Amino acid sequence: MTAYNLGALLYEGKAKRVFATDQPDLVAVEYKDDATAFNALKKAQLAGKGQLNCRISALLFEHLAARGIPTHYLGVEGSRWMLARPVRVIPIEVVIRNVAAGSLCKQMPIAPGTPLEPPLLDLYYKDDGFGDPLLTEARLEHLGLVTPDQRRQLEELARQVNRELLALFDSVGLQLVDFKIELGHTASGELVVADEISPDTCRLWDRAVLDSQDRILDKDRFRQDLGGVVEAYGEVLKRVQGACPPPRVYR
Repeated sequence: MTAYNLGALLYEGKAKRVFATDQPDLVAVEYKDDATAFNALKKAQLAGKGQLNCRISALLFEHLAARGIPTHYLGVEGSRWMLARPVRVIPIEVVIRNVAAGSLCKQMPIAPGTPLEPPLLDLYYKDDGFGDPLLTEARLEHLGLVTPDQRRQLEELARQVNRELLALFDSVGLQLVDFKIELGHTASGELVVADEISPDTCRLWDRAVLDSQDRILDKDRFRQDLGGVVEAYGEVLKRVQGACPPPRVYR
């Protein structure tokens, strides 16, 4: 028997719904089967995608927690539900790129597949209405989203996540090309990793495959109409579940 009752829908995004519960320090997150790309201009329903992303995210949150990185994650319930601490999400998407790919190669004269050392960290304003624009230092200061000290904390936490995920994925034969995360503050003011970490938010390539399309095990399979999206996500799950602590079942 669960120790909470589901409450009102607080937020619905492209891939998840967040519900209040009768406990003020607990929210329930439902992972949907919806697939979107290009700011939701491309949409589809992929059966099983929500379940896979929920389980992969839970495993990766467990892995980060075991290494001292704070997250909003508390446990899972069923196949597609995650329990988490309520977080005031900072409206900034943090993107870390280890290898040049995607939009970066359209915006800068960098060939796809070029290693980036040190990794490139970019901040984007989280607002679909404006197309999630890149934040320059001057724009960030003008918007007043974070103080200079909070920005340093945010960027250092993101770099810690990158170091841990790089090592984890490398150990299971995957290359972490890039990823985006969202961060926020709990009621006590702690800065934590929130949202999800999954093939929807990470570019992952199979290190054993040379073909530039066949190696893709992430959302680019949907973006590029390559097919096999759910199968690719399933392969990621199969690999990481052998290298991470099992997800906690919330009680």
